[in-house]
Amino acid sequence: MTNSLTYKPMNLARWIIWGMFAVILIVAPLIFNKGASLSILSQIGTVMIFSLSYNMLLGQGGMLSFGHAVYSGLGAFFAIHAMNLATAGKIWMPVTLVPLVGGFAGMFFGMLFGYVTTKKSGTTFAMITLGIVELVFACSLMFPEFFGGEGGISTNRVYGEKFFGITYGPQIQVYYLIAFWLFISTVGMFAFTQTPLGRLINAVRDNPERVEFIGYDTQWARYLTLILSGFFAGISGGLSAINFEIVTAENVSALRSGGVLLFTFIGGVGFFFGPMIGAIIGVFLTVMLSEYTTAWQLYLGVFFILIVMAAPGGLASILMMNLRVAKYGRFGRIWPHLCAVCAMAGVAFLGIVMMIEMLYHLTLESANGTAMKLFGFQVDTAAPSGWFAAAVLLAVGGFGFWRARKSFQHAWGEVSTEIEELIRRAEA
Repeated sequence: MTNSLTYKPMNLARWIIWGMFAVILIVAPLIFNKGASLSILSQIGTVMIFSLSYNMLLGQGGMLSFGHAVYSGLGAFFAIHAMNLATAGKIWMPVTLVPLVGGFAGMFFGMLFGYVTTKKSGTTFAMITLGIVELVFACSLMFPEFFGGEGGISTNRVYGEKFFGITYGPQIQVYYLIAFWLFISTVGMFAFTQTPLGRLINAVRDNPERVEFIGYDTQWARYLTLILSGFFAGISGGLSAINFEIVTAENVSALRSGGVLLFTFIGGVGFFFGPMIGAIIGVFLTVMLSEYTTAWQLYLGVFFILIVMAAPGGLASILMMNLRVAKYGRFGRIWPHLCAVCAMAGVAFLGIVMMIEMLYHLTLESANGTAMKLFGFQVDTAAPSGWFAAAVLLAVGGFGFWRARKSFQHAWGEVSTEIEELIRRAEA
């Protein structure tokens, strides 16, 4: 019997991607350094971890959960209590390690609640998780000693001795702490997809009967995955507690669970990086857009519906399909039609936004006058001119989109057929 050594080449592309991800995290606050940009970037980082942890259940395991906020929220509560105890000198807990407190708390409650929820799958699992989140939310109002009642629990993240001048008082230091844990958590969750358990939970998602037939316990696969997902969700909660210095009952609510569900779907559950895209779009729609319009929830709902109907695979699927076309050198035939479709859709969207904003102002703020500022122009919502302009934009954009869409579909069909033929030839 002889031993032989095999050479496995280094996956250079993967190292480049992870290196670029690290560089983006480092230079992002240097580029976006105006106003509340650091706060927005910090929120995006925590939501990215939260969405990726949720996708371990939904995308990797096919487990639709309506109660994932339980693990991040309870992790946030334990993290903020640890910070208060450390401030009082009762325990040793540097701020840098506080996310681990949230992570282990999320893991513990994943073990506790997951043993019950993963007994079932499919719709039954989803309904049980919905009951769990409502139960925990009710308990948050029943036990004010731990949850702080309606006011929540607050803290001060600046405590203890300085470590190389780091106090976590400036927001830039908090951002880099979140960026550090985001990178570590992303690596950990990607590594999970390459493990035997990660492969097994994919099989459980696709064909649980076959997995049971070959001798694996599908319930334990779902249970262990949920525990690990709860750990990373708890890390997200701990970082949120550090960033905002307050945790309330809203952190364990069904509203927070629904939000991460929307963000993950928008990004794309079938791709590892999809929830990260969804987190960026979600924070933009819920945080930044809410500063400019009271109709932000309407835009979020409409955008979610359009994504589910037009691109069930999320924004990541659209990106990957276009990269596939570019890989085979056919994107030059697509982009003029794609630009035309996007331009006409933008014109129609502009008309819709004008109508929505004028309607909201006319119905909710007409007591302050019917005039409003829209896209830098003064518009009288009671006059027909503004409505006529919006209708014209909608009509022109809608008709142009319909015409451009037909030519785009024709070009896309031809290119897709050619690519499939090239793939068949290569396989032959």
